[in-house]
Order: sequence, then structure tokens, then C-alpha cells
Amino acid sequence: MRFPRTNVEEKLIRYREKSYSGSEEFDVYWKNQIKIILEKDDDQEEAIVSELKKNTPNAENAFVFDELDTSKIYHIDHIQRICVDYRLRFLDTRYFKGKIPKTALSKIKDLEETHQTQLKGYKIIAPSKLFKLENADDPLLFAPMGNDYYYLIHKWGNDLNPWRKSLMWFFKSFENLIVLIVLVSILCTLLVPQGLFTRNTDFSSYLMIFFFMFKSVAAVVLYYGFAAGKNFNGAIWNSKYFNA
Repeated sequence: MRFPRTNVEEKLIRYREKSYSGSEEFDVYWKNQIKIILEKDDDQEEAIVSELKKNTPNAENAFVFDELDTSKIYHIDHIQRICVDYRLRFLDTRYFKGKIPKTALSKIKDLEETHQTQLKGYKIIAPSKLFKLENADDPLLFAPMGNDYYYLIHKWGNDLNPWRKSLMWFFKSFENLIVLIVLVSILCTLLVPQGLFTRNTDFSSYLMIFFFMFKSVAAVVLYYGFAAGKNFNGAIWNSKYFNA
């Protein structure tokens, strides 16, 4: 004798219907409840999206500290350091031109319900190309807690290139940039064929070619830096201006 297989959906329906008396009463009640829940959820999501597009200066959110995941709390010094090392920006979400995923909105709603508050003053860490910056690959969404502390709500997108920190080291300061210019100048010097400028190939000849290459590379870097309005990592990490 073979026993019939259990249909989980049918069992689920029966468990739900046992909570209510009468099929017509159940249908009306259930539809109204779902409608109310969905309308409330839509209103909350619209309010969150609206707040993400606002500029709320000096905002502080009233979190219930016992309900927070302390591993997601960061001080502004930690944020500044990561932005400077990887040449990232830490700006208001209203400048962010990427798409905020549904999972981030869901986490915001969960936080608001848990802490019984409406979050505001959102900030985001991302590369410059993901922001709509005013003219003068891995976003992280934060909410301010006060006293320069921020709570990480959600991270999405792809991880940064593992070489990004090393590559961006040269743009942290003027001294670091000089190191890059020297390295490029040495490489260019080594690529010059022997005897192209002088018949002798001694050290003094290479030194002369190196100084020539150094001045040329430095001129190109300075021209590009001034023309494109580029600046060092420490000056742009929290600037809303493209040419800051």
C-alpha cells in the first residue's frame, strides 16, 4: 500500500484557514489585511527613497543601542582612512547615481521597525565615478549615529580590485606622486636605445637622459593634474566637487 505524497502548499493553506471561521469571512479579511500591509510597506519605501535623495546636514539617528550589531559601527577616522587609501568618496546619498538595491531598502525598513525611528542623513562610500559630482565598484550605505560614528546598513556590488590600494598609493600625497614620476622616468630611460643621443653609454649619459625624462613626465603629470582638476586622496574623500 502506497501512501499519498504530502502537498506542502495544501497543508499551508489548511493551517492558515484554521485561524479563521467561514470561507467568505476569511477571504474578505485576508484580502483587506494584505492590502493594508502592502500599502503600508509601499508608503514606507517611498519615504525611504525620498530621504535617500535629500540633504539632511548634521543628522543623528536615535538607535536602540542594545539592538545594534556593534561590528557595523565605524568612526569617521576609519572611513577617512579607507577612502584615502583606495581613493574613494564618502558623500550624501543624494549624489549617488547608482541604483540602491531592494535588499538595502529592506534592511533600512527592518532597522526602522526595530528601532522605532525614521532614518535620515544617509551617507555612502563609493568610487568617484558612481557619484553625480558638482563641477569645481563597491558602495557601502551608512546612517549617522552622532559624534562622528556611522552605522553600516548594507554593502553591495563587486569587491574592489586587489591592486587598487597599491595603485592609488601614488595619489595620496605630493611626495608619493614624485615617487611615481621617478619610477616612470627610470622606465622611460631604460627604454631609450643605446647611443640614440650620445655615443657614450656611461652612467653620466643615462643620468642626463633620466633628467630629461623626469622633466618631461613631470610636465605631463602637472599639466594633466591642473587641466583635469585632479587632487590628492586626502583632499577629495569627502568633497562633493569633481575638480576638488
